[in-house]
Amino acid sequence: MIRSRTITIIIVIAILPFIFTEKRSDAKTVTDQMGRRVTAPNKPERIVSLAPSITEIIFALDQGHRLKGVTTYSDFPSEAQKLPKVGSYVQLDLEKIVALKPDLCIAIKDGNPIAVARRLEALKIPVYAVNPINLKTVMQTVQEIGGLLNVEKKADKLVQNMSHRIKKVTSLVSQTAYRPRVFFQIGVSPIVSVGTHTFGNELIVLAGGKNVAQGPIAYPRYSIEQVLALSPEVIIITSMARAAVFKQVKAQWNRWPSLPAVRNHHIYVEDSNLFDRPTPRLVNGLELMVRLIHPELFEGNR
Repeated sequence: MIRSRTITIIIVIAILPFIFTEKRSDAKTVTDQMGRRVTAPNKPERIVSLAPSITEIIFALDQGHRLKGVTTYSDFPSEAQKLPKVGSYVQLDLEKIVALKPDLCIAIKDGNPIAVARRLEALKIPVYAVNPINLKTVMQTVQEIGGLLNVEKKADKLVQNMSHRIKKVTSLVSQTAYRPRVFFQIGVSPIVSVGTHTFGNELIVLAGGKNVAQGPIAYPRYSIEQVLALSPEVIIITSMARAAVFKQVKAQWNRWPSLPAVRNHHIYVEDSNLFDRPTPRLVNGLELMVRLIHPELFEGNR
């Protein structure tokens, strides 16, 4: 009996290193965009996305099958709408997230409550946070999420496509020195536009326009009189679910025939997700914006 127990102990001691090695091989330690060290599973299979942009990126990487939960306004692609919802990205439901038994949550700095992320980590659920603030960091985010999901080649291909299309736009815009004045309206009452450090401003500049609302305030407010004084040549109004309201706004601007944007019929209502959601679709927004700001560059290609 003693001899048998001794042999058993020796065997257990002998295989312990292999047991722990196998356990460690199932996880990897990475640094997220907030500079936090995160121990994530090597092959996450139960991911909860904590923002619509994260959901989009995961689907763009063809990894939607790993998603077990998303936020309320995760509406693209259409498959995302069928997944369980865990609240809006600014008001997450901790109980719903935990109930989905995620092995990884991917969060975004701009909006996700830090208290929820800390609570998830206390429950031993890893949270990887991203902070895309411009096209460059959106592409970085795509590559990092691709690395988390072990689809680096797909991520690289996606980023290369984005980069190629951005270069095509900048090359096209370089053909003209003219920079029309653009007012990018994202709010109705009050009127709200976009300052310098926003996706909207970056897209306007890359598309060959001049953002008349540029400045240190991210989302400045305006009166009608102030907008008229800025004399924009192009007005782009972005809408989500309230498309009818924004069409009314377009009609209201048309009451001012002296406004260059009205006089030249350059007032547009477009999908806001193409301009403010940090995903590969921002390049779609850029390509659309250059057509709105510089239609003359495409006249020979119609």
